[in-house]
Amino acid sequence: MDITNPALDGYLQAHCTPQDEVLTELAAETLAVTGERAGMQISHDEGVLLGMLARLARARYAVEVGVFTGYSAIWVARALLPGGRLLACDVSAEWTSMARRYWERAGVADRIDLRLAPAEETLRALPIEPVIDFAFVDADKVSYPVYYEELVRRLRPGGLLVLDNVLRKGRVVDPAAQEQADLAIRQVNDTIALDPRVDSVMLPVRDGITLAHRRD
Repeated sequence: MDITNPALDGYLQAHCTPQDEVLTELAAETLAVTGERAGMQISHDEGVLLGMLARLARARYAVEVGVFTGYSAIWVARALLPGGRLLACDVSAEWTSMARRYWERAGVADRIDLRLAPAEETLRALPIEPVIDFAFVDADKVSYPVYYEELVRRLRPGGLLVLDNVLRKGRVVDPAAQEQADLAIRQVNDTIALDPRVDSVMLPVRDGITLAHRRD
């Protein structure tokens, strides 16, 4: 199920803030090097949205779970307040080596702390204090319930948590879709909708994103 009509793709991309040369070249190299896996990278318009949300949240300390080749991290890191830091969690030294090159070119490498380890371990090792201003999750779907809980409990009042791929190309409403990832995404979607700690909204942007805003 195409949540965003493919016929509108070019129009959508043309009617938002353009990406610069670094982001354009990163997207092109990601496609050339990773092939079908390039779909793991967020789209240009979603990158603009991420940066906008991080700015609106006045984020100084951000967390990203799932780095891939570093495209989304550039959007978030550029949006941070002066002195801001982005903790970027991933397990692939191969893909993040490309990310590091482009972070240098984008001028944000000094704002990003890359942790190559299972994100569950990285998040659980963080102090429990609610100090995270902004978080973005776009990683293995089976672990979404864990990532959500570890992040939301560390999110400051007024902080924002963004989760990608929450519609699973429509599989969330297909009773026949019973893969572990399908079950995990349904679980986290239901958890967020009923969580008294946050106000949330699910948007049909690309493959679906959920915004969870930590209540004061």
